[in-house]
Amino acid sequence: MNVEQARFNMIEQQIRPWDVLDAHVLDLLAVVRREDFVPAAHRALAFADLEIPLKAGDGAVAAEQVMLAPRVEARMLQDLQVAKHEKVLEIGTGSGFMAALLGHRAQRVLTLEIDNELARTAHANLQRAGVLNVEVRAADGASADLSADGPFDAIVLSGSVAHVPERLLDLLKPGGRLMAVVGEDPVMRATLVRRAESGLVSTQAWDTVAPRLLGFPEPSRFHF
Repeated sequence: MNVEQARFNMIEQQIRPWDVLDAHVLDLLAVVRREDFVPAAHRALAFADLEIPLKAGDGAVAAEQVMLAPRVEARMLQDLQVAKHEKVLEIGTGSGFMAALLGHRAQRVLTLEIDNELARTAHANLQRAGVLNVEVRAADGASADLSADGPFDAIVLSGSVAHVPERLLDLLKPGGRLMAVVGEDPVMRATLVRRAESGLVSTQAWDTVAPRLLGFPEPSRFHF
């Protein structure tokens, strides 16, 4: 496989047509080596338009432990508009690829991963890639006490939730943004919440479907 040609095709055929037109985001995707964050068994799929299992076997897919599709990560990064002076929180580290992208754009990134093995792998991936302003912490993003770490300029959930978590919105600075995929399969919306002077302002600019983040509450089910 011609890796650079595959990377170029990913950007031009998957990401740009998905309304990712921010030159800084596109340039970043050209230089951050996505293939270095993909498990060796799936490296041939690094640039494919699909979610990639983060562990061997069928268990990772069943547990929804996957890398998001490149176009989804790119669109979320574009919408967040992270600046160099900002502090960012990510929930759901996975392989560390999104954290690496955020690290190139932000001053500091804290990323939480509920799976200890994935947290160790992500830390190693980021170290090898020379991304040194990202802290990987093994923790449950749904319940971790982050009062000493916040507030944050931007928060991104690298997976879907049923509802925007109020406790994470409380960690936003004035002008801060939270990006999440919200809803239930097959209807989910990419949701951007901004803390404005008038209060929280929410927009839902595009549709997608993403695997669930572990630990976050699901809506009540009624049984008759």
